Amino acid sequence: MLIDIKTIEGVYRKMDSGTGAARKLLNRPLTLTEKILYGHLYDSAPDAPYGRGADYVNFLPDRVAMQDATAQMALLQFMTAGRKSSAVPATVHCDHLILAKTGVSKDLPDSLQQNEEVFSFLQNVSAKYGIGFWKPGAGIIHQVIFENYAFPGGMMIGTDSHTPNAGGLGMVAIGVGGADAVDVMSGMPLELKMPKILGIELTGKLSGWASAKDVILKLSGILTVKGGTGLIIEYFGEGAKSISCTGKGTICNMGAEVGATCSFFAYDDKMKSYLEHTGRKEVAALASKNAALLSPDPEVMKDPSTWYDQYIKIDLSGIEPYINGPFSPDVAHPISEFSAFVTEKGYPEKLEVGLIGSCTNSSYEDISRAASIARQAKTKQLKAKSEIIITPGSEQIRFTCERDGLLQEFTGIGGIVMANACGPCIGQWARSMDNPARKNSILNSYNRNFAKRNDGNESTHSFISSPEIVMAMTLAGNLHFNPMKDKLVNEAGQEVMLDEPAGEELPLKGFEVDDPGYVAPPANPEAIILRIKEDSKRLQLLEPFAAWDGKDIHGMRLLIKAKGKCTTDHISMAGPWLRFRGHLDNISDNLLMGAINFFNEKTNSVKNADTGEFAEVSKTARYYKSKQVPTMIVGDENYGEGSSREHAAMEPRHLGVRVVLAKSFARIHETNLKKQGMLALTFSNPEDYLKILEDDTFDLLGLTTLAPGKPLTLQIRHADGSSEEIKLSHSYSDSQIHWFKEGSALNYMKKVS
Repeated sequence: MLIDIKTIEGVYRKMDSGTGAARKLLNRPLTLTEKILYGHLYDSAPDAPYGRGADYVNFLPDRVAMQDATAQMALLQFMTAGRKSSAVPATVHCDHLILAKTGVSKDLPDSLQQNEEVFSFLQNVSAKYGIGFWKPGAGIIHQVIFENYAFPGGMMIGTDSHTPNAGGLGMVAIGVGGADAVDVMSGMPLELKMPKILGIELTGKLSGWASAKDVILKLSGILTVKGGTGLIIEYFGEGAKSISCTGKGTICNMGAEVGATCSFFAYDDKMKSYLEHTGRKEVAALASKNAALLSPDPEVMKDPSTWYDQYIKIDLSGIEPYINGPFSPDVAHPISEFSAFVTEKGYPEKLEVGLIGSCTNSSYEDISRAASIARQAKTKQLKAKSEIIITPGSEQIRFTCERDGLLQEFTGIGGIVMANACGPCIGQWARSMDNPARKNSILNSYNRNFAKRNDGNESTHSFISSPEIVMAMTLAGNLHFNPMKDKLVNEAGQEVMLDEPAGEELPLKGFEVDDPGYVAPPANPEAIILRIKEDSKRLQLLEPFAAWDGKDIHGMRLLIKAKGKCTTDHISMAGPWLRFRGHLDNISDNLLMGAINFFNEKTNSVKNADTGEFAEVSKTARYYKSKQVPTMIVGDENYGEGSSREHAAMEPRHLGVRVVLAKSFARIHETNLKKQGMLALTFSNPEDYLKILEDDTFDLLGLTTLAPGKPLTLQIRHADGSSEEIKLSHSYSDSQIHWFKEGSALNYMKKVS
C-alpha cells in the first residue's frame, strides 16, 4: 500500500475537529462537502461562516498529482521556489506523451525514445524533490490515483481537469493549474472561492444497457458546459449506493465537463469493497470506523432542497443510454432520439471508429461489459464494421483483463490495444485516414469531443457514449443503430439481437500485476544534479515574469476577439504540440491558433493594426511585444473551458498580453491567468463585447486603486476618432491582487517566504 495510513488517521482527526467547529459556527446540519472543506482549512476556524460563492478560503490539500504534460511546467516553476522537497505527498504520472498509432508493442517503445529527454527530466526532478514517479505505460493518472491513493474524505489537487475522478472514492479532488500545485508543494495554501453546493439525489437502480456513464451524460445535457461553474456536486441517495465505485468515478470524472469544481459521493459499501480489492483494507476499515464523518448529516438527506444551493433528483431506473455530441460534451440525446438527431443535422451516419477506454471508462467493469458485447460477435456470427481501439487505464487493469481473457475478446474481432495512456482522448492519435478533410463520425467512451480534439481533424464528428454502447455500435457501423430494439444481420444472413451487456464490478480472481510502473523517491536526493541542455527544443528554464509598473495600461491593441466556444484546446492545442510543454517559447507558437477570429471567421489569422497585414496570432503577438505595445485578448462566454493546461495562461503572458477580457471564464483558466500575473476581467455588461472593434486602441484605467469588488474602466478609442468607456468587473481577492502586482503568484510567494 503506497498511501500512509497514519496520514489518513490524521486527516480524519482534523476532519472531526473541523466538523465540530463548523457545526457550532453554522448551527445547522452539515453537507458532506462542508465536513470535508471545513476539515481541510489551512487557517484556524473563522469567526463567521464562509459565504458560499463569495468568500475566498485557504485550504490544505492532502496530496498533489501531476501528469507529464503539465508536470513539466509545474516542476520548472517548483525548481525556482527554493524548497528541498515537496511539502505534501506528490506524484508524477507519464500518460500524455505516448502517441497511439499501431498498438502498444510498437507505440510505447517509440514514445519512450522520442520523449526520453522529458521523461528523464521528470524522473530526475521527482527524485530530487521526494515525488513519486509513475513510468510511461504505468497508466493514466486518474486511474492510477484511484487504484492507489484516493481515500474517502480526503482532499487533493491535480494538474489535470479530470482530477475529480477520485470523487468516486469520496475524495474532494480538484483540477488546478501547475502554479496551484507549486504553491501547495511549497507549503502554501490552496486559495479557492468557497463553492456553492449542488446536491444530486439518485434513486432507483440502473439496468440493462444503461450505465453510470449515462448518468453524467444526461446531467451534462441538463447543466451544460458551464452550469456547474462555482459548484461542488455532491451525490447521495439509495441510487448512489447501487452504483459501483468505478462507476462513481466515471460520473465524477465528467463533472469537469459541466465546469464543476469537483464531484464526489459519500462513503458506502461499494467503496469499501473496492478499497479492499485494491490492497487498502486498512483504509477501508478506518473509513468504516469514521462513516458518520464521510456522509451528509441525516437531516440533510431528509430535506436536501433546504441545505443545498441547488438540488436535482434523478431516478436511475428511468435512464436509458445517451450519446452526446458532436463538438461539445453537453449536446445530449437519449439513444431513442439520437438517430433522428443525426438525420436532422445531416451528420455522417457511418461510424468509422469506436474507441473504448480513457481515464473516464477503463475500469475492469467497463472493459468486462464491453467485452461481453464483443464476445457476442463470435457467438452470433457478427463482424465489426468499424475500427475498434482499446486503451486500458492502467497496467494493473491491462494485466488483469488480459489474464481473464477480456482483451482477447476485442483483438479477436480486429480490435487494437493501445498503450495504457491517454492517447486519442487528448489528440495523441496518429490516425490513418484516406482523406483527413472528409467529414466522418467516431464514437468514444471518453469525456470531451471538441473539434479537432481526438485526431486533429476539424471534419471529424466525435460523439461520446458508454463503452458497451460504443462496442455495440461498432458491430453495426452506423449511428442509426439502437441495440435496445434494432437487429443486425449476421454473416449467415440471419437477423440477430444483441443481448444486454454483462460484466463484473471487480475481478473474481482479484487484481494482479507484475510491474505496476512505480518508482519511489531515492534515499539520497541530494546526489541528483538537474541539468537542461541550453539548445534543448523540449525544455527551457523559466525566467520570472516582470512585476507591474504601478501604472494604468495605455495604448493597448487588440490581439484577437475570439468568437464562440474558445476552450484551452483552442488557446493552446495539444496533439503534436505536447512535445513543447516544457519549453515556453516554443509552445507559445500555438497561441490561440484554434480560436475563431470574430472579424473574419478564420482561425489563426488576425490583423496587425500597425502594418494592416493578417498573420498567425503568435506572430502578431511577437510583433507587438517587440515594439513594447501591450495587447488584449477578448473572449466570449465560458472562455477557457476544458483542460487545466496553464500553458493557455503562460503563453499570452510570455508574448506580451496584459489583459484577457471575456463575458465569463471557466474556473481553472481564470485562476491560471491570475496566477501568472495576468488581468482576467469580465464585461460588466456582456453586450459591450460587441463594442470591441478590430482597429481599436484601449486604455485600462483604475489599476492604481485596484481592490476586491471595485470595477475598472476600459476606454475604447475607435479608428474613426470616436471613443467610449465601458465598465469591467473582476473577482480578484486581496492576495490575488498581490499576484498581479508582483508579476505572478510565484513571485509573490518567493517575496513573502
